[in-house]
Amino acid sequence: MKPTFTNKKTFFIFILCLLSFSVFSQNDSTTTEKPCACCTQNHQQFDFWVGDWTVYDTTGTEVGKNTIIKLEDDCILNEHWRGASGTTGRSYNYFNKADSTWNQVWLDNSGGNLILKGNLKKEGIMVMRSELLQGQKGKYYHQITWTKNEDDSVTQRWDIQNEKHETISLAFLGIYKKE
Repeated sequence: MKPTFTNKKTFFIFILCLLSFSVFSQNDSTTTEKPCACCTQNHQQFDFWVGDWTVYDTTGTEVGKNTIIKLEDDCILNEHWRGASGTTGRSYNYFNKADSTWNQVWLDNSGGNLILKGNLKKEGIMVMRSELLQGQKGKYYHQITWTKNEDDSVTQRWDIQNEKHETISLAFLGIYKKE
């Protein structure tokens, strides 16, 4: 049986009822949401570093500001460093599912760059290291460790290591405090 409409008002009421029924009758199982590719525990391991930070040296002197945000549907941690001395830089950090490692690409306003790879060693401790590099005084690694502290600050330690992974110098030691 085909519905018949005596006037336009009846027709519009019928259409509104039909639309209302179709909207309210849909349930969650019929809607399709895009799966979150980076909503895994591995992708969230470095989330303790996300935030707006003031960074201090061990004497309590402010050495810079750092903002770490998540980009691309939470697949990338993006760092924006602003040093008190005028240095600036950015890093892009991501979990690589292919080899189950964390990776960082750092670029700064002096033309410097650094590529690191590593893993979460235990809850709240991320360690990444460069490949073995050749310098004027021999071969060395950069190793950076981020440690979440009990007071929710984060300590970043940047060591220069020899071929035996022994620390030969400290490049940076900063305490990150949330703004």
